[in-house]
Amino acid sequence: MRGLFVCGVLVSPRRKLLAAIGIGVALAGPPVAALNIWLNGAVERQGRAELDLAAQRHMALSEAHIARAVATLEELVVRGIDSCRVANVEALRQTTFATIPVKELSIVATDGRTLCTDVGNQPEQRKVVTSEPLSADSRTMLELVRLGGQAEPWLRIRRPATGTGNGVAALIPVRIFVAQGGPAGGPSSLDVRMLTTGGTVIAETGETTPGPNRDDSIATDISSSRYAIRATISASAVGLAANQRDLRALGTVVTGLLAIVILTLSVVLPRRRRENPIAEIERALKVGEFVPYYQPIVDIRSGQLRGAEVLIRWRKPDGTIVPPASFIPLAESSGLIIELTRVLMRRVCQEAGAVLGARPHLKIGFNLTACHFTNEEIVDDVRKIFNKSPLKLTQIVLEVTERQPIENLTETRRVVAALQGLGVKVAIDDVGTGHSGLSYMLKLGVDIIKIDKMFIDSLGTDRHSNTIIETLIDLARNMRMDVIAEGVESFEQVLRLRDLGIRAAQGFVFAPPLPSSAFLQLVETIDPLKGAGEPAADHPAGMIAALARNDAA
Repeated sequence: MRGLFVCGVLVSPRRKLLAAIGIGVALAGPPVAALNIWLNGAVERQGRAELDLAAQRHMALSEAHIARAVATLEELVVRGIDSCRVANVEALRQTTFATIPVKELSIVATDGRTLCTDVGNQPEQRKVVTSEPLSADSRTMLELVRLGGQAEPWLRIRRPATGTGNGVAALIPVRIFVAQGGPAGGPSSLDVRMLTTGGTVIAETGETTPGPNRDDSIATDISSSRYAIRATISASAVGLAANQRDLRALGTVVTGLLAIVILTLSVVLPRRRRENPIAEIERALKVGEFVPYYQPIVDIRSGQLRGAEVLIRWRKPDGTIVPPASFIPLAESSGLIIELTRVLMRRVCQEAGAVLGARPHLKIGFNLTACHFTNEEIVDDVRKIFNKSPLKLTQIVLEVTERQPIENLTETRRVVAALQGLGVKVAIDDVGTGHSGLSYMLKLGVDIIKIDKMFIDSLGTDRHSNTIIETLIDLARNMRMDVIAEGVESFEQVLRLRDLGIRAAQGFVFAPPLPSSAFLQLVETIDPLKGAGEPAADHPAGMIAALARNDAA
């Protein structure tokens, strides 16, 4: 037995190690305690810095929304829009559609009464809850109003006339002044309250009022330098601290190193290493982890399949699926979106080319962003990829998404024309919700417009949505464009869309985005090559087909 004699007693190596550990813990105690005190202070400082940054962001977005509405009202005043004549109402209607985030423009009397709106005469008055000047030296008023029996108020920017005539006003939904979700698409961890300088709450989200369980909250206030609004942002100190795991991990590693030095032991504490997200996307591209999912597009009059939109998913080696919102913005900002699009197109050709190519009436759509249209590289990519594929170029639809604004409309129009010269169709995705308004429709010369889910959800409950959809259909028909409704989730919406004259739609009422195997099986079932049959009666497409037969009868 090997050991050490201490005061004549043989001490085993095991006991020696335990003694060394005890001594090391005693010696490391004071510096570890000091380190924890410093870390707690650093975590709180970082949390406050995050709150200040969030407050500045919310205020900047709120100021931008108000500034856009004010500029629109000033333009209407310059144009002399001050009465309810038919021409003026039409001008209000077109301006409402082209201006984000304005949902209604109206002519108002000197006492604030609504005389008419962009949809004509307005019998339902807006009840003014509070009215304050937009800024200290402005005649424009910032008002909260209620519409009918709606619980949520609206923000109204009212620009009185210079003389004794009528003024103009813009309605903005209050929910855009507070965060609706976190950066990753989940619930926001911040509690936001937007108020007027007079203290009236415009909008709020979360537990903005301290309660018995909010004693640990940290809050910050910010006031606008341009308008009579201010914001309060608060969050739980515990929640903010949870976001600082890296800093606490550093403290754990340093504590371990102190123990190693004191105890001379080879112990390495695990520490989470922050991966380079761009490098991770590049790695995933090389090993083929990005896969296409297909959301069917259905003819809602005949029940026949018209094609599908390709949506990208990131399938990790462990089988987990990463949604596109978690990586597409980074791919766009890094330029990897170009290669990502090529990979997706090639994979669709490999997986579905033979099945779709045998059905030339089916269209397959891919999403593009503004950076695809800075030059004709996308034209060369499409030509090279699909010329060698069973898929015909006339089956391809390229959808212009609005995550980024198009900087050069002239160059984009040239690229669109080159793609159309190949036989490819070009669509505008999410019409009315992003940067485009009417501009993209009028200037890009596209073939298809896709109406956003936001308008579909409001069918039957919001007359503005019906008016906007009818306007889009009229414009599309006059410009010889097809129309597709997105995000259809109920059969009642299908019937309303049919009544409005729309033929094509996609959404969960038909099918969610499907992996390749499930989508190809659906194609073979709904659109068989031989022995033509019909979809099952309990399938939404079968229900629509049955409805089409009844219409014909």
